[in-house]
Amino acid sequence: MRMRCWEAGQHSSWTCPTALLSLYGFFANCRPAEPFLTPYLLENKNISGHVVTNYLFPIWTYSYLAVLPLVFLMTDLLRYKPLVVLQGLFLVSNYLLLCFAFDLVALTYLQFNFAVVTSTEVAYFSFIYSVIPAEHYQRATAYIRSAMLTGFTFGATAGQMLISLAGVSYFTINAITLGFMGMAFLVSFSLPMPQHGIFFGTGSGTCTSALNEVTEATDHMAGKEMKGAVSRWHSMDWIILTARQMWENLRESYSTKKLVYWCLWWTLATAGYGQVFNYIQLMWDHIAPSSTSSIYNGGVEAVCTLVGAAAALSVGYMRVKWEVWGEFSLGVFSAIGAGCVFLSGLTTNIWLSYTAYIIFKASYMFLITITTFQIAANLSMECYALTFGVNTFVALGLQTVLTAVVVDNTALGLDIVTQFIIYGSCYSAMSLLFLLRGLYVAGSYYYTSGGDSAVSCPSEPADKPCEAEMNI
Repeated sequence: MRMRCWEAGQHSSWTCPTALLSLYGFFANCRPAEPFLTPYLLENKNISGHVVTNYLFPIWTYSYLAVLPLVFLMTDLLRYKPLVVLQGLFLVSNYLLLCFAFDLVALTYLQFNFAVVTSTEVAYFSFIYSVIPAEHYQRATAYIRSAMLTGFTFGATAGQMLISLAGVSYFTINAITLGFMGMAFLVSFSLPMPQHGIFFGTGSGTCTSALNEVTEATDHMAGKEMKGAVSRWHSMDWIILTARQMWENLRESYSTKKLVYWCLWWTLATAGYGQVFNYIQLMWDHIAPSSTSSIYNGGVEAVCTLVGAAAALSVGYMRVKWEVWGEFSLGVFSAIGAGCVFLSGLTTNIWLSYTAYIIFKASYMFLITITTFQIAANLSMECYALTFGVNTFVALGLQTVLTAVVVDNTALGLDIVTQFIIYGSCYSAMSLLFLLRGLYVAGSYYYTSGGDSAVSCPSEPADKPCEAEMNI
């Protein structure tokens, strides 16, 4: 079954790989316990809010930064699928720890465990573009992203209903989540296996041409009965040429200004989103303490991910000239996000904070879906894992700086309200940059083309301009 699915994906069909990746994304993100992580740690694990904010959560950020480079290099070497299977395994161990670990040492390791889970998301998103034809990037990205968000919506809704209506304990919610993670782990084995990687495989193309030279030279030397020397020469030069080829392809991937700006938004927005997402539950607990107030974290997460899923799905059917209006759209929605972050941090009304977060997360999910397929479509070679990995690594580096300076006890160790003011300020600066850049790009386009534009053909590969663009 898996072989038939792969062959279809390789030659004509994209539905089978998309369906399997969507199914895995649904189960992997169906986590009823996640919206209640902070109350669970505070009440069931007897961990203070100060320790959670300024000690435990920063460990996840630092671990993520350390693990990510190894993961995105191993992604291509192992051809994507094993890293997704590894993610499923660590998702299972993550909730085993949440259910049965109580001491601070075990909970500290839990942060590292979850860092492995988040770092392997690079393999999952790169996997999409290794088994799906380029002409279906936009729609496949929308479907898979929507499946992920729908899974999270279902999980958050189930968690809220079980807690609010059935009075189920936080421990039971984590045990139920463990079952969903087990399902994701099983589904991961059914994913198609790409026939070769980009840098470490045997396929043709820009990313492997230099490696073929090594193979030919090795074969020539082997004919002279120098097998021992060949083995040493091949291993050293293969590593050197692989590293050199990665560097050259990375330079070529970022050689166009258009792609650089899309990647820049990815890194800046993801860093800001990561901080808001990590600490929003602590903000809500600050506004309405879980020990004395009803908690609706799950309902809020369900609503915002449902809206985000709808927004992500809509991307698959939009016919917008992204090369003209893309950067301006990034600026507009980033400005909305900045306002929402400020409102979440400054209001004393929990419902206003909930609403602001819903708008913030939905706008981010909408834009990151557009950004992902735009980067994939504009790459001149199929080095998705490398490009996505570098983008994520830079974003994580910025997030680590924010964590080390703003959150960590060894530096400023600021309170949660001041943290959100800083995050909102960062988003404001980013939105201003892209608003100005977007206005410049759109103005330049209409000045040079005389306003004669048609909608773009987003489903076409980057190297095949659509008919609407031929008159530009």
